[in-house]
Amino acid sequence: MAKTNNVMIEQGTKMKLGVSDKIIRSLGYVLLSVYALACIFPFLLIVGTSFTSETVIRAEGVKLIPKEFTLQAYQMVVKGGGIWKAYLLTMILTAIGTFLGLGIIAMTGYALQRKDFPFRNVISFYIYFTTLFSAGLAPYYLLMTQTYHLKDSYLAVLLPLLMSPWLIILMKNYVRAIPHEITESGKIDGAGDMRIFTSLILPMLKPALATIGLFLAMGYWNEWYQSSLFLSSKVDVKPLQYTLYEVVNKMDALKNSVAGQYVTMADIPTESVKMANAILATGPIIFLYPFVQKYFISGITVGAVKG
Repeated sequence: MAKTNNVMIEQGTKMKLGVSDKIIRSLGYVLLSVYALACIFPFLLIVGTSFTSETVIRAEGVKLIPKEFTLQAYQMVVKGGGIWKAYLLTMILTAIGTFLGLGIIAMTGYALQRKDFPFRNVISFYIYFTTLFSAGLAPYYLLMTQTYHLKDSYLAVLLPLLMSPWLIILMKNYVRAIPHEITESGKIDGAGDMRIFTSLILPMLKPALATIGLFLAMGYWNEWYQSSLFLSSKVDVKPLQYTLYEVVNKMDALKNSVAGQYVTMADIPTESVKMANAILATGPIIFLYPFVQKYFISGITVGAVKG
């Protein structure tokens, strides 16, 4: 009987597709291939332009394949070694912020889904309310500088990105799929709330943790706004994105300054430096994504379909 079932399964898997099915599948492959090329082409164009000399860019525009290959843009960006300190600082902030943020968001989402937590609806409304209304930039700046005294402190960059209402809601929706009976079984065995969370709930949250961890890591890696508000010139090392932003501004200032009159426009690779900055800033995140892609897709799907 089992052999007969296996034969039927094999025949079903080998069943030929109809003409209409083949046409639809082929059309889908073509459309997806075109869409993939449309997504990757701008990035390849940035890569090619970053290795192109400024003279060619100004004369002929951006190029996919460099006509005059040069490393001048990358040399200008890394000159002085400050970029490596910014890389190290950003890696540290990303690692610490992602780790702490995952812990806080996971515990918050789990607590808000506990049926025996009496204030979960009130706190959920408060978190959702913050997505609709905010005090504005001026009160926020005064709060961070006058009340918390975080001016010129890396905590001003680290703390605001630890939690996000949208990420908490995403985690809450994912935790909702975990049966409450698992928590109750842990209580029957005499486990405390923290033991239940770390031993029973947390291992089941891998897809959500990977998804939210990627969002947190991207937020810290691409952060520049908090740095521009709270880190002044007194701070020697700034996060990567803001450091690259300052490099471009300095080159634009040099081009427009009196000193810039003694060099030709081609000697200042403004456009190629911008492309090199984009490559240096996005490279690590691109290499990180394939490792969490499987969990990322499943986490987004579960968080999207739950009400």
